Amino acid sequence: METLILGLMAGVLVGLVLGVIGGGGSILAVPMLIYVVGVTSPHVAIGTSALAVAASAAINLVLHARMGTVKWRCATLFALVGAIAAWVGATLGKATNGQSLLALFGAVMITVGLLMLRPRSSGDNPNVRLNMQSVTILGPRLVATGAATGFASGYFGIGGGFLIVPSLLFATNMPMISAVGSSLLAVATFGATTAFSYSRSGLVDWPLAGVFIAGGVLGGIVGTRLAKVLGRHRQVLTVSFGVLVAVVGTYILFQGLPALLHRLVS
Repeated sequence: METLILGLMAGVLVGLVLGVIGGGGSILAVPMLIYVVGVTSPHVAIGTSALAVAASAAINLVLHARMGTVKWRCATLFALVGAIAAWVGATLGKATNGQSLLALFGAVMITVGLLMLRPRSSGDNPNVRLNMQSVTILGPRLVATGAATGFASGYFGIGGGFLIVPSLLFATNMPMISAVGSSLLAVATFGATTAFSYSRSGLVDWPLAGVFIAGGVLGGIVGTRLAKVLGRHRQVLTVSFGVLVAVVGTYILFQGLPALLHRLVS
């Protein structure tokens, strides 16, 4: 019961961050499951986190679809290619030593934290769409970026929105709001693919995932309302959160670094 309560609280915090700053918060799911909730296996934490992130993204995708901010053709190609890469990444992730994987995850968190300090591009082509005329230009970009972000999502069990949004902006020059909305299809697809792969190996804690998702929904509702109040300070919040992610990533990296170095030397 204590574990489930802590899982609910962790989900609320992750959902709150996602609601306030609109991305990057899901990367806290794995360290919170390990260091706050007390999940002892990094692989179980990754599998459970992937399921929770996929569910959260699917819920938000419905909201964005109603607002018409999803570029479905671009998002579908990106997500399908990325899902295949996510399956490959998840397979390799399960085969990687848990502590070594945790150290690499810490390095990714540091990178993400630093990337969040950079201002995002706004995009400049609101009419972009994938069709017979544009497929030769947009297709290769969407395939390449989808494969790269999908693999990272599957290997580390992260939502990857912080990578997917700039990838979509680079590949298509769509507006930021469309990139955010379209990214949710990929996040949901990558997360579901990773979670399915891990669940086949018995590496998903289903009750914990359930309360984590419930907490995320509650935190997201509160966070969305806070975002309206703190709108003028959103960039400051994003930068502050980026610093926090980098600091937590540094701690995780040094926790798992001895195991990683030992395996590299041996």
